[in-house]
Amino acid sequence: MEKKGAGGRRGGGGPKKKPVSRSVKAGLQFPVGRIGRYLKKGRYSQRVGTGAPVYMAAVLEYLAAEVRLPRHSLLSLSLSLVYIYILWHSFVL
Repeated sequence: MEKKGAGGRRGGGGPKKKPVSRSVKAGLQFPVGRIGRYLKKGRYSQRVGTGAPVYMAAVLEYLAAEVRLPRHSLLSLSLSLVYIYILWHSFVL
């Protein structure tokens, strides 16, 4: 009988992969996971899709790089962008 490896796979437990953040996958500097957590915690909608925090992080990164807004105004701007994003998607769907 052959033994099962880690996680139920056959062939033994090979080297585990290093976890990759969603910010790295999207090629962004802004924290996608943290923005997603804030969206869920802020209760802007009942459900938050997987693409919403990535999109918002990309927009915030663009604004921070191009427009060079002060940090304290990014929070109020991000809340406005969330509202616009949710309204736009409610009309599209």
